[in-house]
Amino acid sequence: MQLSPLRLRLLVVSLLSVSFLGALDHTVVSTSLATIAGDLGALEQMSWVVVGYTLASTVLLPVIGKLGDVVGPRLVFLTSLVVFLVASLLCGFAQSMTWLVVARVVQGMSSAGIQLMSQTIIAHVTTPRERPRYMAIIGAAFPIAILVGPVVGGLITDYWGWSWVFWINLPIGLAALALALIAVPHVEASARRRFDIAGAAWFTMSLVALVLAVSWTADRESASAAVIAFVVSLLAFSAFLFVELRAAEPIIPLRMFANRTIAAGLVLSAIIGVGLFSVTAYLPTYFQMAYGTSVTISGLVPIATVFGMLVSNLVTGWLASRSGRYRVFAIAGTALAAVGLLIMALLPVGLPLWVPMVVMFGVGIGTGSFMSLVIAVVQSAVPRSELGTVTASVNLVRQVGATVTTAVIGGVVAAGVAAALPAGIDASTLTPQLVHGATVAVQAQIADIYTQVFSPIFVGLAIAYAVGVIAAVLLPAGRLPDESPSVLDAEPVAA
Repeated sequence: MQLSPLRLRLLVVSLLSVSFLGALDHTVVSTSLATIAGDLGALEQMSWVVVGYTLASTVLLPVIGKLGDVVGPRLVFLTSLVVFLVASLLCGFAQSMTWLVVARVVQGMSSAGIQLMSQTIIAHVTTPRERPRYMAIIGAAFPIAILVGPVVGGLITDYWGWSWVFWINLPIGLAALALALIAVPHVEASARRRFDIAGAAWFTMSLVALVLAVSWTADRESASAAVIAFVVSLLAFSAFLFVELRAAEPIIPLRMFANRTIAAGLVLSAIIGVGLFSVTAYLPTYFQMAYGTSVTISGLVPIATVFGMLVSNLVTGWLASRSGRYRVFAIAGTALAAVGLLIMALLPVGLPLWVPMVVMFGVGIGTGSFMSLVIAVVQSAVPRSELGTVTASVNLVRQVGATVTTAVIGGVVAAGVAAALPAGIDASTLTPQLVHGATVAVQAQIADIYTQVFSPIFVGLAIAYAVGVIAAVLLPAGRLPDESPSVLDAEPVAA
């Protein structure tokens, strides 16, 4: 489907605005969480504001992807945007934590729809050759949201009140909705109208149980609940596979994974979640404890990482559309990130902070070089009737990889630090302020402990990216075609 240059620009502006709102809701709320919980008198339930949103936005990805293929991405996109704005309004009016969590769950569900359908709509209106450039623009919403979200959330909470953290979505979202009604084309839906309800139910149950299990793993009091959740997840996933092998139109066609482009692309997407999205949450703590930095200064390293990701995402998207080449960016990116994380594992404590900043900037450059590109490449390997499904699969493995690895790293850090602390220091009360006020000898000891705990974590993530190098090499060589394939087996056209 070809659009006029003006309509395509309007479409990109609309999709970028909406994608930015969805991505911003992942980051903007974090700064105001303590204030919200205090006002609503439910500090112990504070984490569910984030967990509920993340859980809902993750588990519905395959359902929404299939719906986009069945009824058309335009309807799913516009409906998701309207629901997102209504949920944002309700979040701001919340009078209790239960009200807020429920509204956040609805907001997370609709956020999955607008993010996923933005990528799917771009795939429908562009050729595989054009797609990386536009996909990179839409994909830039996430790193930008990471950079500005916490600051924006803090400023809004301080000057306007925490309700406006949610209500700020309304004017921007309504403007984007008006633009979308004009710019988003009517994409012909698949002729197949049956929806795999049983597969969707089992898959959703499996993912919900898995996310809850990894969320409870780090809490010793919830250890038994985590084990039960893992068992439920495994049983539900087994039932899902059983149903999918017999379904006429499965929610996730398992035959897709026999396609080398799709299989390698899914591995690369998962590695982004496993290798980078998981560790960035712990970088500030690491530098506060090991390098003795303040809370503000410790945030410079993840900022450098995300900035590198943003720059390379845009540059490689433009280069891939210009040349049609894609494999070289994935190979170089995974290799650069692997080397950078290995260097992080070997860096001695005491170096100037700009040294790890440069290293993690390189890791961000490596990750961003294939972050959005891999979505465009995988989309080029399926017919238009399954664009929503395959796009959902790419995003799903990335988010699940990040969720699971984040929980694993948190458990490793907590257990490793607690086991190595000297007598008289309680791990549950250890804060950066306490360490910074201790003697030089104690500070050095704590720094050494955190270095020893994080070094194998960096090595493990470097190994994950090394696996990504192999997956990138296995991508079919060639160039992105100027036309979309009409059969599932189609690979990018060789040069």
